[in-house]
Amino acid sequence: MQKKDITITVELDEQNIPTDIIWNATDLQGMDKAQCRAMLLSLWDSNNKDTLKLDLWTKKMTVDEMKIFFHQTLVTMADTFKRATNEEDMTLAMQDFCDYFAEKMDIKDN
Repeated sequence: MQKKDITITVELDEQNIPTDIIWNATDLQGMDKAQCRAMLLSLWDSNNKDTLKLDLWTKKMTVDEMKIFFHQTLVTMADTFKRATNEEDMTLAMQDFCDYFAEKMDIKDN
């Protein structure tokens, strides 16, 4: 059995606001660690049929970056949903919403 480790370190200021998010994975190729400005982590608790969530962003994350981050996350979720469920109609609806979101956030070209 193989094992992979992922670690996330969150550096906080005096008010417990994230200033840096650093992550590392055992198979992170060519890098010792990677920095990011935001993360959305969702874990499925099958016992309670509930999603555990950890959403963090640093002070450096701009509103414009957040809009792009959310759009890209929504697109990825639609792709993952299709691969996981093969629900074509709902995938198309989700992709339509992603296009609508990008248009309303004025990030169509990103």
